[in-house]
Amino acid sequence: MGDTTFSHEARARGPRLIALAGPFQCGKTTLLEAILAHAGAIPKQGSVVDGASVGDASPEARAHRMSVEANVATVDYMGDRYTFIDLPGSVEFAHDAKNVLPAVDAAIVVCEADERKIPALQLTLRQLEELGVPHLLFLNKIDAASIDMRSALSILQPASRTPLLLRQIPIWNNGVAVGFIDLALERAYVYREHAPSEVIEIPQGEAALEKEARYSMLERLADYDDALMEELISDIEPPRDQVFDDLTKELRAGLVAPVFIGSAERGAGVTRLLKALRHEAPGVAETRARLGIAESGPPLARILRTIHTSHGGKLSVARVLRGAIADGQTVVSAHGEDRVSGLSRLMGASISKTNDARDGDVVALGRLEHAHTGDAVVADGKADGARLVTRAPIPDPVHALALAVKDRKDEMRLAAAMAKLVEEDPSLVFVHDQEMSQIKLYGQGEMHLRVALERLQSRFGVAVDVSKPTVAYRETIRHKVTVRGRHKKQSGGHGQFGDVVLEVAPRGRGEGFAFAERVHGGAVPKQYFSSVEAGCQDAMTHGPLGFPVVDVEAVLTDGSYHTVDSSDMAFRTAARIGMSEALGKAEPILLEPILAVDIFVPNDAMSRATGLVSGRRGQIMGFGPREGWEGWDKLEALIPEAEMDNLIVELRSATAGAGFFQARFDHLAEVVGKQARDIVAAHAGQPARLAG
Repeated sequence: MGDTTFSHEARARGPRLIALAGPFQCGKTTLLEAILAHAGAIPKQGSVVDGASVGDASPEARAHRMSVEANVATVDYMGDRYTFIDLPGSVEFAHDAKNVLPAVDAAIVVCEADERKIPALQLTLRQLEELGVPHLLFLNKIDAASIDMRSALSILQPASRTPLLLRQIPIWNNGVAVGFIDLALERAYVYREHAPSEVIEIPQGEAALEKEARYSMLERLADYDDALMEELISDIEPPRDQVFDDLTKELRAGLVAPVFIGSAERGAGVTRLLKALRHEAPGVAETRARLGIAESGPPLARILRTIHTSHGGKLSVARVLRGAIADGQTVVSAHGEDRVSGLSRLMGASISKTNDARDGDVVALGRLEHAHTGDAVVADGKADGARLVTRAPIPDPVHALALAVKDRKDEMRLAAAMAKLVEEDPSLVFVHDQEMSQIKLYGQGEMHLRVALERLQSRFGVAVDVSKPTVAYRETIRHKVTVRGRHKKQSGGHGQFGDVVLEVAPRGRGEGFAFAERVHGGAVPKQYFSSVEAGCQDAMTHGPLGFPVVDVEAVLTDGSYHTVDSSDMAFRTAARIGMSEALGKAEPILLEPILAVDIFVPNDAMSRATGLVSGRRGQIMGFGPREGWEGWDKLEALIPEAEMDNLIVELRSATAGAGFFQARFDHLAEVVGKQARDIVAAHAGQPARLAG
């Protein structure tokens, strides 16, 4: 069937960027494959399962059969250029979407009428709604569904604050969807395997259902169009141009989210989806307006993703939001100035050189060493212009591993390789914990870190062993004691002499260390007070249980000195000796960090979430509805840091991948009994005595 323009509303011109978003395993990558095949960009539709798709081309994506990074493919369809960016569905890789979505013109949300996936769908839709990105839903796997559309919408609508607008209804034959009726066009189509659908007469048995569904669609449109409302009240059939104008305006304004149906695996429904994008989706001009970017000004682009290639160096995948960018042009970001070294277009893992990047295009800019994911770059402008686009905030990590290189010579290579991986994926956090003497990698979940380590070995040749990160235990004392610390040494020439009397006592939890002096008669000269304080702090770095000491007070009450042999170092040493003895006598106790954890789960998972907290020595502090999130609850708890390992894994297992938490340090609490003895013994390699 030829393409006919029904709408008077201006069709967007120029290249467009469309995101494919939605929950894990709903078929986004398969839909991308079907779109590429329908647009003639690939000879035939490949299979994700067989590892033959344009998207998910990385070894890690194919090994795990899931999207682990954003995949970009640019095609020409009916004279227009489209770039589709396939976003990971797993919440562990969701940060990829946060810097992409602000710059897209529209999004296709691929979903299923599956109640188990509604919380994950809600996360996707909420992000699009908050960004103001126009979006439509593609209800996938319709050929395998056995649910009527009224029921499907009742399942999907709670996930969306934007009203869902049904655009198509299926044609059923013996319980199988064999085609669809387009409610705007009032035409029926039957699916053909991996080919455009064929127009047929609306089946007699479907006519009444089509009239009812079309009227419901028009009623929803009339909520925002008084003229259409008057026509419906007067039983006047609205002109088709008016209907398409309303569909276009209300999609672009974010007033409705149209729902299309099809089967990505069979390529069914893809042609109508593409034509709806062609006529109704906004373009880069509307995206500029949404982002508050002026129409005139120097060329401006946003970095959507950073890739470090093995041979071509660093590539910055960018959406040109204004003007045109040329090879060799100087661009400025908030972090510095670079010269573009090569322009490329992407088709999954394939990269091809191009000569131009015009308004609306998505290209890879070569060797922008100062620009990072989420940055804006301005050509022929100043750094101030690069701040027009804000970077997405990096989510707090929820999972951690301690790393140790298998080969000592890889220690320097590890830091350099991780710096590149973190630049590609800012939701990774790589730190060298000096106190714990551990290298730690933090991220958004078990799979997130697993993929990072696989890339570390396959791309950079660095193999590591992993372990559970060490908990930062502390110790304090239970009682007040008074001790004398004395340091005397004579070895020719000037000797060393320092003598102090210390009164050491516990302080309230979280009050830290305090030092004071109550010396009378100059028993210890004032110039040595700071050295005595430093010596006390030296002793606190490693207490009798083997951990740093906190929340104690040391008071210098007496001592003696030698006019020749006393020195700052002598008094510091004497204070360290005295403080060490005091800490051992004052009944040391072990403290562990307690985290305040806010857990967010769908309503039906609350009992499982409370069970997870209770099973981790946690204390539930409160719970209730999550504000502004229908169908979600928030659970507030205090959980020992030592019990946080794999919490996110179990939480996501209990919530179909949608649950998450935020944690922050709250306080230190005493550990008692066998648990405390085991911790101290494991740390020291031998039993230790604890108070109580």
